[in-house]
Amino acid sequence: MDFIRAIILGIIEGITEWLPISSTGHLIIADEFIRLNQSAAFKEMFDVVIQLGAILSVVVLYFHKLNPFNQLNPKDKQKTPREIQLTWRLWLKVLIAALPAAIIGLPLNDWLDAHFYHFVPVAFMLIIYGVAFIVIERRWVPNHQFSVVNIDRLPYKFALYIGLFQVLSLLPGTSRSGATIVGALLIGVSRAVAAEFTFFLGIPVMFGASFVKIVGFIKGGNVLTFEQFGVLLVACVVAFGVSMVAIKFLMDYVKKHDFTFFGKYRIVLGVILLIYAGLKALLG
Repeated sequence: MDFIRAIILGIIEGITEWLPISSTGHLIIADEFIRLNQSAAFKEMFDVVIQLGAILSVVVLYFHKLNPFNQLNPKDKQKTPREIQLTWRLWLKVLIAALPAAIIGLPLNDWLDAHFYHFVPVAFMLIIYGVAFIVIERRWVPNHQFSVVNIDRLPYKFALYIGLFQVLSLLPGTSRSGATIVGALLIGVSRAVAAEFTFFLGIPVMFGASFVKIVGFIKGGNVLTFEQFGVLLVACVVAFGVSMVAIKFLMDYVKKHDFTFFGKYRIVLGVILLIYAGLKALLG
């Protein structure tokens, strides 16, 4: 049964990692109804490491753009010196944006998990950022022009600002992509560039977070069993495949629509969760 649950959780992760609706929040919700028959330590590690599958989809889809070297096969499209320079600059911007979350998040990781990895905090974060999306799209964006419409022209200081907004996503339910997209829109970055930069920013952030969780799992005296490895692998593979579709969907979506729909979805889901948490507390 855990392998079936892993498939379902992989689908949830693959969809929600890139849409600004909080993958961690949805996994917390899913755990209430689709609970893995595994230890608490494994599930805590699983919820983070499963995101590696989703991250690898970015590497595959954007490999040419992210690869700062020319292809080994001469028949493949070779990069010009200018394109190689832009790729290195892109990676530098990604690393700059990743620093705030690494500096602030690592010391607070265990404390945040203990105090905010629950239904009610997730519900409030879903609602707060849902409202933020609607307000920004209706009140802010119409009165401001996007100053950055090409990711190659994203200034280094803007990358840092986006990285600072990403720190807000340390709270479950916020959504890493949601926090960075909200921040990017506020400083004048177009929806398409905001979404794309969020994809790239997820690579070092999620590899780092997964490394921390795996080390913590091992240091806690835990041993990954063959079954657990299989469950994790299945979830990652499914998340990878679903993410390939989700990323393409989001990039097509932002060309014609704003993020208001996602704001409404977050608010509705947050309210439902608060009602559920209230009823659960009343009924014991």
